[in-house]
Amino acid sequence: MIRKQTNDRTATRHRPKLWQNCTSLRSLKQIHAFMILNGLMSDLSVVGELIYSASLSIPGALTYAHKLFDVIPKLDVSICNHVLRGTSQSMKPAKTVALYKEMEKRGVRPDRYTFTFVLKACSRLEWRSNGFAFHGKVMRHGFASNEYVKNALILFHANCGDLEIASELFDDSAKAHKVAWSSMTSGYAKRGKIDEAIKVFDEMPEKDQVAWNVMITGCLKCRKMEKARELFDRFKEKDVVTWNAMISGYVSCGFPKEALSIFKEMRDAGEHPDVVTVLSLLSACADLGDSETGRRIHLYVLETASVSRSMYIGTPVWNALIDMYAKCGSIDSAIQVFRGMRERDLSSWNTLIVGLALHHAEGSIEMFEEMQRLRVWPNEVTFIGVILACSHSGKVNEGREYFRLMKDVYKIEPNIKHYGCMVDMLGRAGLLDEAFMFVESMGIEPNAIVWRTLLGACRIYGNVELGKYANEKLLSMRKGESGDYMLLSNIYASTGEWERVQKVRKMFDDTGVKKPSGYSLIEEDDDRLMMKYLLSS
Repeated sequence: MIRKQTNDRTATRHRPKLWQNCTSLRSLKQIHAFMILNGLMSDLSVVGELIYSASLSIPGALTYAHKLFDVIPKLDVSICNHVLRGTSQSMKPAKTVALYKEMEKRGVRPDRYTFTFVLKACSRLEWRSNGFAFHGKVMRHGFASNEYVKNALILFHANCGDLEIASELFDDSAKAHKVAWSSMTSGYAKRGKIDEAIKVFDEMPEKDQVAWNVMITGCLKCRKMEKARELFDRFKEKDVVTWNAMISGYVSCGFPKEALSIFKEMRDAGEHPDVVTVLSLLSACADLGDSETGRRIHLYVLETASVSRSMYIGTPVWNALIDMYAKCGSIDSAIQVFRGMRERDLSSWNTLIVGLALHHAEGSIEMFEEMQRLRVWPNEVTFIGVILACSHSGKVNEGREYFRLMKDVYKIEPNIKHYGCMVDMLGRAGLLDEAFMFVESMGIEPNAIVWRTLLGACRIYGNVELGKYANEKLLSMRKGESGDYMLLSNIYASTGEWERVQKVRKMFDDTGVKKPSGYSLIEEDDDRLMMKYLLSS
């Protein structure tokens, strides 16, 4: 292409064919070389097309656009906007602000489009300070009344949670773009103000797929299940994003059965699931312990991937399968998936180690040892899994050693979950004094879960004094729950201290803690006289 055209130096005759054939970074570099050889780099219109192609048309060429931006001797606002636009919508939008500063430094005056791109980058990153600074620049440059810029400001402020400012701009806008409407609904929903989001959505003149999906997702995040379902049923042009929003929303809200039911509707409607759908479905199966359905999904993924590129089985899918099988107790299947992976990441190891900890603790410890032999560097999640495995298998010495290894060898600072696992391990083994000393010597403040774990161990081993102390700690933290009173009551009941059982019941009643129906403040025991406190509904 280049060789045939090098004799003619007239830019206007070569540009159309040049850009028509520019489909890769290699061809872009060839055109750049052609422009240099033929003295075209001084023509800003030609340079602008080069920058446009590098920034927006050719995948993977944005870095090259940045290099061109740095070496082009003369810039105009159009060239700058091409680079800003491409960067603002890239995977690394943070560079947009730096490019704007370089643009100012080189004396290029911004226009209305410039600010829409930098504000978009600030919105994506939720950079409030930078965004507010650009809002000020918008005012100084006289673009505050421009509808394009105003829509960008609404998007920024709504996404960053400055809803009063966004609302003022929105109300002041003569003709808000659909992006602004979606920004307001999304902003309200994101901050939990679902009623305001619904109000804006209902008033929206043109509701596109993005708006419907944003609203449905927002309702689900706020656990407005009925409203989400109502919107879902009203929306007649559902795409895979809509179905995924419903399925993942039901899973995250603790309704895995309903998520699987939505998937059935999806299949009946003729919509094809994608990888996002599969990940949510496997999570639902894991929550339900439904390995049969999980296995059918596994088979579906394998069959679909063999005939369609839309179902790419990457590491996240394999990890989700391991997690599902492990949580369902299908240990052999979990290990088989793990062994069959061509490439594993740290999450693959962690998923199996944590998954095996509850159902096959010995296997979890073996996987950790294998991980060390292969020099795979663990992280904090790895040690939560292996210490939990030691807790469930009674391997106290090994658990102590892994805790030391985490701190001294891998230089991982223990967090509250690690401490909680250690207290659980010592408590299960009946080492209550050591568990208490461990809690007292923790480098961070024990939380309610740590004290509750110790309280549970005290009930099992009948340590009244320590159990009472742990309960008092919970009460002082204002974290007392009905189960804590039950545990303390059971401790007293186990030693026949029925007056104290009654006092705990009175304390329980006085707190106003919500009491689940069907629970007793003492456990039943065939060897002793029982007192039973049935809790009111």
